[in-house]
Amino acid sequence: MWVILKTVFYLGLGSWVLGRGTRAMSAEEKTTIRGQVLEMFEHAYGSYMKYAYPADELMPLSCRGRVRGQEPNRGDIDDSLGKFSLTLIDTLDTLVVLNKLEEFEEAVRKTMRDVRLDNDVVVSVFETNIRVLGGLLGAHVMADLLRGRGERMQWYRDELLHMAKDLGHRLLPAFNTTSGLPYPRVNLRYGVLDPLSRTGTESDTCTACAGTMILEFAALSRLSGEAVFEEHARKALDVLWEKRQRGSDLVGTVINIHNGDWVRRDSGVGAGIDSYYEYLMKAYILLGDSVYLERFNIHYSAIMKYISQPPLLLSVHMHNPTVNVRSWMDSLLAFFPGLQVLRGDLKPAIETHEMLYQVTKQHKFLPEAFTTEFRVHWGQHPLRPEFAESTYFLYKATGDPYYLKVGQSIVEKLNTHARVPCGFAAVQDVRTGTHEDRMDSFFLAEMFKYLYLLFSEKSQLPFDIDDYIFTTEAHLLPVSLSTAQPPCQGNSTETHTPPEEDLFTHSCPSAQTLFPNNPSFAKTIRDSYKYLTGVGRPHQLSTVRGIELPLHDNGMEPVEFLKSMGIMLTPLNEAAGGSGGTRAQLDTSGQKGVYRVKLIAEVSQTSEEEEVMPLIVQVISPPFLGRIVLTAGPAKFGMDLTKVENGVRGSIVKSAPYSACGPMENAGEVKGRIALALRGDCMFAAKARRLQEAGVIGVIFIDHKEGSSSEATPLFQMVGDGGPTSDISVPMAFLFSREGAALTAALEEHRSVEVLLLPKERPPAEKPIGMNIQIHLAKGGELQAGESKSTTIQLLLESSEEEEEEEEEEEERGAGGEGGALTTGGHCASTATKDQAPSLHHCSDGQTPPLAPDPSPTDPESDP
Repeated sequence: MWVILKTVFYLGLGSWVLGRGTRAMSAEEKTTIRGQVLEMFEHAYGSYMKYAYPADELMPLSCRGRVRGQEPNRGDIDDSLGKFSLTLIDTLDTLVVLNKLEEFEEAVRKTMRDVRLDNDVVVSVFETNIRVLGGLLGAHVMADLLRGRGERMQWYRDELLHMAKDLGHRLLPAFNTTSGLPYPRVNLRYGVLDPLSRTGTESDTCTACAGTMILEFAALSRLSGEAVFEEHARKALDVLWEKRQRGSDLVGTVINIHNGDWVRRDSGVGAGIDSYYEYLMKAYILLGDSVYLERFNIHYSAIMKYISQPPLLLSVHMHNPTVNVRSWMDSLLAFFPGLQVLRGDLKPAIETHEMLYQVTKQHKFLPEAFTTEFRVHWGQHPLRPEFAESTYFLYKATGDPYYLKVGQSIVEKLNTHARVPCGFAAVQDVRTGTHEDRMDSFFLAEMFKYLYLLFSEKSQLPFDIDDYIFTTEAHLLPVSLSTAQPPCQGNSTETHTPPEEDLFTHSCPSAQTLFPNNPSFAKTIRDSYKYLTGVGRPHQLSTVRGIELPLHDNGMEPVEFLKSMGIMLTPLNEAAGGSGGTRAQLDTSGQKGVYRVKLIAEVSQTSEEEEVMPLIVQVISPPFLGRIVLTAGPAKFGMDLTKVENGVRGSIVKSAPYSACGPMENAGEVKGRIALALRGDCMFAAKARRLQEAGVIGVIFIDHKEGSSSEATPLFQMVGDGGPTSDISVPMAFLFSREGAALTAALEEHRSVEVLLLPKERPPAEKPIGMNIQIHLAKGGELQAGESKSTTIQLLLESSEEEEEEEEEEEERGAGGEGGALTTGGHCASTATKDQAPSLHHCSDGQTPPLAPDPSPTDPESDP
C-alpha cells in the first residue's frame, strides 16, 4: 500500500516542461547553484556551531548564542527556546539531505551527549513538537537508514528515538483538558497543572497549534509502539473537525481549549490555521487513513469557494464567508501553493505562487504581511522558507525551468541582503533593509533543504526522497509507516459525505493529464500576472491609461455612478480633441447596446504607505519635566488623540501579565492609569479590551523585538483583530523597543511616572515672505536707471550662436544701441501679499516672455 501512497504523494512527472518560454538550465549551472547553497549552509551552520552552540539559536549580528533568560524577552518568539540546542536538533536531517554524513554522525553524538530535555522552561507545545520532536524523529529515521546500509552509524542504538519518546511524554500533559485540545504551552519539567509549572492558566490556542501534532505524534507511536501519542493528536483533530462551521466548512483562527468555542472567527490559510490543513492531507499520505483525506477535501472545497480569489488568498469570516475580514495577507500562506500541488490543483498554485514571486521582486523578500495592493503591511522578514518550499514542489510537479530561475533569485537575495559575517540575519524591515539579530532554526531546517533539493537530481541524493514526506518543519518521515507499523487501536471515526469528487480527489495527476499537449499552459497562467505589482513593466510611452467597463443599455446605473465620482462622459471624438481635465470616452462602435468607457487620466506614482500620524509619549513628572519625548505609532481603533485637545495624561504601570493576554493579575493597580503592555502572544485589540475592562485610561504597547527603534523602522498603525473594534475607546500608542526601554527604565528608577499622550505636532509650513517683484528682460549686466545690482532679479534670454552672430551684425550696422532692451514696450510685474506666494503674471502688452533663470552665484539653489 505504501507504494500506492508514494505514487499518490509525489506527482513524479519526470522532466516534461510546461514553460517553453524559459530556457532550460544546464547541468553545470545547476551544479554551480547547488554548490552555492552548500557554501551558504556551511556558513550558517558553521557560525551556529562556532559562536552559539549549545545555545538554542545564533544571534548573527552579535556573533553569540541566544540563551533564554539571558537576553531581553521577545514574548512568544522565545517560546521556541527550551535550552535544548534547538538549532542543532532542527538541522540534523538537513545534514543527511545535503550529503554531509560525517557531520551528521558527529552532530548525533553531540545531541546524545549534551542535550537535556528536563529543563524547567515553559515552551510552546506547537513549536517544540514540529522542531524538536520532529527533528529527533527525522534524525532517527536517517540514522536508522544509514545504519541499515552498513556504512555508517553502526554504533547507533536508537538513542534519538528514546529521546523523542521522552520528549513526547513531556508534551502529553498539555492535552489534559476537558475538550482534548492541548494547552498552548507546557513546562518541560513540571507539565501544566503543577504549581511550579508557571503555565496552565491559558484558555485559548490557535487552530494550527492544536491541529499540527498528528504527523510527529503518530510517527512516534508507530516507531515506539506506544499508541497514546497518536490517540491524543487524533482526538484534537476530531474536536477541530466537529467545531468547524457547518454552513461554510471553515474553521476559525483561535479556539477555547476548554469549551471549544471560537475566540477568533476569521478564516484563511495563513498564520494561525495554515498547517492544520497541511496535516490533514499529509496524515492521509503518511498513515493511509482516508478519514483525513475526506476532511481535507471538504475543507479544500470551502477554501476554493470562499478564500481563494486568484491569485489572492484572503481571510473571511467563518460564519459569513462572503465577507473579507482584512485587506492584507501574511507570508505564511506562501506554503499553500505547495499543498495545492499535492492536491493536484496546479492552476491556482501557479497563480498564487506567481503573485508571491512578483511581491518578492518588488520588496526583495516576502514582507511578513502585505496588502492586496502588494504594499508592505508588516515589514519584517525572518528568513521564512515557505516560498522556497512551494517553488520546489511546483518544479517537482512541472519540471518547468522557470522555477529554477525563481530558486536562483532566492539564493542571490539571501546572499546579497541577509548574509552577515556570522551567519544570516533576519530582515527587520524590507523597506529599509535593516537587520535583526536573529537566525531562526527553521532557516537551517527548511530553507537549505528545499533549495538543495531544487537544484539536485534524484541520483545525487543519498536516498530516494520520494520514500518520505515532509513535515511542516521539513523533517522527513517514511511513508512506509502506514504498513510497516500498526495503527493505534480504535483509530477510526465516522466518515462524512465528501463534496462532489473530481478526477484528483484521491490521487495526484500528471501534468500531461492536466494540460494535454499544451506544454506552455503554465507560462500562459503566469503571464497574466507578470506585471501584477508593476515591477518590470515595460516603459509606457504614453501617460494615458485606459480602463474598460462593460455598460449595458438596459441598466445605466454604472454611468450615473461614474458621474457621481466626477467622471464626465463625452463622445470619443470630443475627448480626442485634446480638451483638458479627466474624461471618460464612450465608444459605441462595435456591439449594439454595449458601451466602452475609457478613463483618460494622468498616471502618477502614489506613496507606497498610507500616511501615519505619529504620536508622542512625553514624561512630564519630576525629575523629567517633559524632557523625555518618545515618538510613538497610533492605532486604527480606540480614541483618536488628534481630536483630544490636551491629550491624555496619567501615571503608568506595567500590566500583569506583561503581555496582557491573560486574566489581569493587577487589575486594581492598573485601574485609572495608563498601562504598559508588551507586544506579542495575542492581538492588540484583545490586549486593549482586557485592559479597558480593568479600567485603564490608556495603553502603551512596547515592541518585543529587541533593538527596534522609530529611527530604524517606519511607524505603523496598529490594526484590530479582524472583527468590530468600536467597543474599544481607550487611547493607545505603540513604542518600539528602544523607546520603550527608556520609559520602563524611568519607571524602574522612579515609582511614580506620569506621561502625556498626544499627537506629534507637524512643523508649521513656512510662510512666504511678501515682496514686490518687477521683472524686465535686458542684456546681461545692464541696469535700468535707479536699479541696484544687489536687489534686482534679472531673467535673461540666452541667445543661440546664430542669434549672437546676427546681433553682432546689427551692431556693426549701427542698428543697436547701448542699453537697448531685448523686448520693448512690455513691462512685467508681480505682486504678492504677506500670505500669498509671488506669482508671475502676463506682461502688460499681452505677451508672456520666455524665462531663462540666472541664479545668483552665491546661492546655487536659487529658484527663478
